[in-house]
Amino acid sequence: MGKSNLELVAECDNFPSYEDDRAAYTENLNNYHAFKVSGYDCTLGYILNSVVEKFPWSEKCWAIDSTAQTVTLVTPAGATPAHRSKLVETDIAEAVKQDKFEILKGWRNEKYAVYGPGGEFLLEMERCATPLFGIVSYGAHLTGYVEDESGIKIWVPRRAKNKQTYPSLLDNTVAGGMCTGETPFECIVREAMEEASLPEAAVRAATICTGCVTYAHVRDVRAGGETGLIQPEVEYIYDLKLDAETIPKPGDNEVEEFMLMTVSEVQAALARGEFKPNCANIMIDFFVRHGLLTPENEPDFLQIVARLHRRLEHPTASHCTR
Repeated sequence: MGKSNLELVAECDNFPSYEDDRAAYTENLNNYHAFKVSGYDCTLGYILNSVVEKFPWSEKCWAIDSTAQTVTLVTPAGATPAHRSKLVETDIAEAVKQDKFEILKGWRNEKYAVYGPGGEFLLEMERCATPLFGIVSYGAHLTGYVEDESGIKIWVPRRAKNKQTYPSLLDNTVAGGMCTGETPFECIVREAMEEASLPEAAVRAATICTGCVTYAHVRDVRAGGETGLIQPEVEYIYDLKLDAETIPKPGDNEVEEFMLMTVSEVQAALARGEFKPNCANIMIDFFVRHGLLTPENEPDFLQIVARLHRRLEHPTASHCTR
């Protein structure tokens, strides 16, 4: 028997929730230090204890409290995001120089933003380093589909077998991480051209924003690099209904092929565990929104919908979606 929809959602949102299991949450949290920035009374992410031990922290700007299990970036009052970013960038560069972490070998030259209370922009850091700090990252996913008298069919790509993360698994039609200052919609437009060779004009004209999915994922070996890193994420979700003549084609080396799959074929592939974990969540969300997954045909419907929209415990920022 394959994986259930609830099992798939739980595989992505796999860090224990305080509300659901306080004992498991507390026990797991003992393996992490809270990442903080001076002047802000909040936790921005969770850093695995083994990462704290290995990371080349500069004594002049970091305060490590092993008793309270906190790592605090210490800066003068009135420090700017650029100043904080430079301090973090310097130490990440030193970690790369010392070859401290496997995950840093996947350098992207892309920056992800870190937000404080009220969505205040505090700093940015190299994308591949963000799981080391356990900060909230943001992305956008698009499901491209066609619909005719036979029903809905979905364009599903297979990730390249040489990708560092989740090689050869199935993905959403278009997906990507949002860099500092990028809106979800512009992220989708960019990725649609880069990954799927979809015409910009068609994407801009017909793409519909349908909400977001949130989760707290603990990385395993399939993600590449160190395991046990917490990766809380916000994924903005889009739909794009395509005509029969518009066919996605790989536009870079990240996708091997696109397949036009029926709903039943997608559901079977999900049950076999062939999708990247967060892409399975987005696909299940698509089924819910299009009335393909309902309380009448899914006994775990309420739990699934709730788990697709986890309340993250770190500060988050709302982005302009169009």
